Amino acid sequence: MIEWLMYIVLGAALGTVGGLFGIGGGLIAIPALGVLFGLDQQLAQGTALVMVVPNVMLALWRYHQRNRIEARHALPLAAAGFVFAWLGSLWAVGVDARAMRIGFVAFLVALAAWNVVRMFMKTSPPSSELRHPWPWLGVLGSFSGVMGGLFGVGGAVVATPVLTSVFGTTQVVAQGLSLALALPSTAVTLATYGFHQHVEWTMGIPLAVGGLLSISWGVKLAHAMPEKMLRSLFCGFLVVCALMLGFKI
Repeated sequence: MIEWLMYIVLGAALGTVGGLFGIGGGLIAIPALGVLFGLDQQLAQGTALVMVVPNVMLALWRYHQRNRIEARHALPLAAAGFVFAWLGSLWAVGVDARAMRIGFVAFLVALAAWNVVRMFMKTSPPSSELRHPWPWLGVLGSFSGVMGGLFGVGGAVVATPVLTSVFGTTQVVAQGLSLALALPSTAVTLATYGFHQHVEWTMGIPLAVGGLLSISWGVKLAHAMPEKMLRSLFCGFLVVCALMLGFKI
């Protein structure tokens, strides 16, 4: 019972972060499970997904309530993300755990570097309309889906910075669309990891309960923050995650 309460509290903290950055909490849950509980990389990713899937579902609904998500933009992202996340997850379950962890750290470092660079790039004012036609969303969904399936993060962390920098959306619009991409991709990735016995359900379920209790607060906080502050926090968050796992390699 004490363990379940501990997992619920941890899930609540991760859910707040997931709602704040529109990523479902998995990106921080994976290093936390690896560092604090000693899970290997695939098991940490699969267990985190038990929390991420319902968190993403709730966060997507909350984002849509506050800032309507356009179906014509969300559908190509979601469809491509679903197919390529499934392919990425099939690849992930066959990779050596240490190699996977090294790859995950490299992935986080690359994301952090890209987010730092784009903070200093000159860009046009953000808009709710996209700079590029919808077929390019399918390309973004495919790449994000592969990364999400491989590393168990749903692809939102890849899609969000690309949507703001390349497609010219606001941070909040990008996070909402990224959640639309993440929902089907995380679901199929969890199914694949579960089928291959890479999920610790007794840990993942209470994490999910805690996440559901707090993610709405994170979404509310995201909408109240200035755009630049939200991007800066997201960048720092990625660096912290990379450092946490880097000490375990």
